[in-house]
Amino acid sequence: MTPVEQAVVHTSRMLAPALLGSVVFLVVPSQEDPFGLFIVQLSALVAFGVVVAVRLAPLSSREDWFVGSGWSSRRRRLAGAAVTVALVTGAVALLTLASSAALRLQPSLQFLQLLSALDIAWAAAAIVVGAELRWGRAAAWAGGLILGVLCVFSIWRYLDIVGFTDDGGWLVSGADLWRYVIPFDMIAATAAVLILVAGVWRPYRTEQARPQS
Repeated sequence: MTPVEQAVVHTSRMLAPALLGSVVFLVVPSQEDPFGLFIVQLSALVAFGVVVAVRLAPLSSREDWFVGSGWSSRRRRLAGAAVTVALVTGAVALLTLASSAALRLQPSLQFLQLLSALDIAWAAAAIVVGAELRWGRAAAWAGGLILGVLCVFSIWRYLDIVGFTDDGGWLVSGADLWRYVIPFDMIAATAAVLILVAGVWRPYRTEQARPQS
């Protein structure tokens, strides 16, 4: 199979049971204060995204991405990394929608959850792929988890201070978003791009010359 086909198959195999498992959330009672439920769900979504990214990351090192495109090896590798990031982000999006609906969160809070999960998922996936290409599996795990923890903490801090609307929805405070959330997002995005580029532009491994007869 091509790397794209393998990536789609691996993602589907992890996403399908996760989506089916979301049905269990229907038995979770509605919460007057959704703070704890929201953070637990976001943490689970981030963990899922990191696991999927780590599973797909080794595919990004293959040199047969888009072989018929006429692109350079680095450009094809960058395109492969972008496909991997997109697949992880899409999988997290679908799981967020399904689990938020099953938990019966207020619509605006579902929207905040989706924004938060996607924002973290693409950056974590980019860091995982870049770290895998440049430094290996342990660095990929560490980078993805550290990014996830920091970003979840920023949302936790915002909601802990701002709270929710009377009906349990997203209470928007632009000043607090700029204070507690957006700086983390900017740092995460910058780190994600830099690490991904560092991985794609890693030194090539040189093959040993074959002995001449």
